[in-house]
Amino acid sequence: MHKTRLEAFSDGVVAILITIMVLELRLPAGADWVALRSLTPTFLAYVLSFVYLGIYWSNHHHLFHVVDRVTGGILWANLHLLFWLSLVPFVTNWMGENGHAPLPTAVYGVVLVCAAIAYQILVRVIIHAQGAHSRLREAVGRDFKGTISPVLYIAGIVSSLFWRHEIAWAFYAVVALIWLVPDRRIERVL
Repeated sequence: MHKTRLEAFSDGVVAILITIMVLELRLPAGADWVALRSLTPTFLAYVLSFVYLGIYWSNHHHLFHVVDRVTGGILWANLHLLFWLSLVPFVTNWMGENGHAPLPTAVYGVVLVCAAIAYQILVRVIIHAQGAHSRLREAVGRDFKGTISPVLYIAGIVSSLFWRHEIAWAFYAVVALIWLVPDRRIERVL
């Protein structure tokens, strides 16, 4: 099976998720700076989630440059990733609307860690499908970002539940910053 349908479907899902998130932004209750400032947690949650969806979209795009054919396992692993990403608008809105509450911030982190794990599963399934001489295996090598991200997400979840939610937001933002630096491993192999 060719990869173009999977890529187009995944691109469409991410585009819809971003659209849903922006439609969830509500207008300020007034026309002054105080009214706008009250939306700061919601807007910051939107920005963080937009960046995350952009990172996943970009890395997914690069990932499928090294895929020659798509198997059923790859389709299901990709759907698994899209499932967790599809929850991003929900947890973004919940966390943004309850910016000082620990549970929404922790659940946001749970969705992020599950999406990270799903992405790693997708990478492993692709490597397995490509066989022993996989270009992706060569490109991935030691995946520092992929290893440290779930650890930082879990630290954020724990911080939110047992310490301060602001620390959790900081952990989530650090992971996004780590991934904003483009991952050139696949480009080097190509």
